[in-house]
Amino acid sequence: MFPRYLILRRIVQATVLLLFIGTVHWGWTLAGAPLLRGDLSASEIAGRIPLADPYATLQILATGHLPGWRVLVGALIVIVVYAFLGGRTFCSWVCPLNPVSDMAGWLRRRLGLEDGMRLSRRVRVWILALSFPLSALTSVAAFEWISPIGMVHRAVIFSVGTAWIAVVALFLFDLLFVKNGWCGHLCPLGAFYGLLGRTAQVRVGYDLQSCTHCGECTLVCPEPHVLNLKLAAERGMVDWGDCTNCGRCVPVCPEGSLQFAWRHQCRTAAQAPSAGVSHEE
Repeated sequence: MFPRYLILRRIVQATVLLLFIGTVHWGWTLAGAPLLRGDLSASEIAGRIPLADPYATLQILATGHLPGWRVLVGALIVIVVYAFLGGRTFCSWVCPLNPVSDMAGWLRRRLGLEDGMRLSRRVRVWILALSFPLSALTSVAAFEWISPIGMVHRAVIFSVGTAWIAVVALFLFDLLFVKNGWCGHLCPLGAFYGLLGRTAQVRVGYDLQSCTHCGECTLVCPEPHVLNLKLAAERGMVDWGDCTNCGRCVPVCPEGSLQFAWRHQCRTAAQAPSAGVSHEE
């Protein structure tokens, strides 16, 4: 098994960080403007293309403040991109905490550790819902104020040493207490992108005819509940917003029953199962 998507994800994550770091520390430019200025909450490409975290933008709106038009446009751009790719693509391909969670999961498997506590995945939805009234009550974007994602990202870019405490804490939580604890159970940003991901056009297609139900995919999936194969067979794809499009399940499937495909391809294949499934990686 060649972990091609794991390698690609690490390349994308490293590239995003490198573009931020290069702009801050080495003065990288594009068309005479800073290449990528800001952070994951709000940034700007070449001084012309604004990007903004839509979840952070909604929290700001909840405080009663109206962000500038560039922030609103930037949030709209990000919404369009992740509505197309799958919202939680951010979680597995961009978020700086994803490698930390993956490393904790790998070490758990090597050590044979079990969960030290039980935690519902619904907790992240409750945190998401509470962040808006809390933002309104405190007049600050509640989650952004304590977000370990923002802390770690700024720590890497601006060399803020104290933020690494959050990295160690989340690593130990995932390792000792709950598998995929932060990303899969607590992170409200992941819950937000999960809602946005329901419209994703890039999906993991599923071919029922070749599947032997060996279960290899569920062993590696960080969100195993999305691999409801009965539902996947009906729709021809893994059609859950919680799917991170990480690609872990694709190379481990011995029959090749799981492959990345466009949504319309998956639907067509599901309507004509006897004809087989055509996928594009």
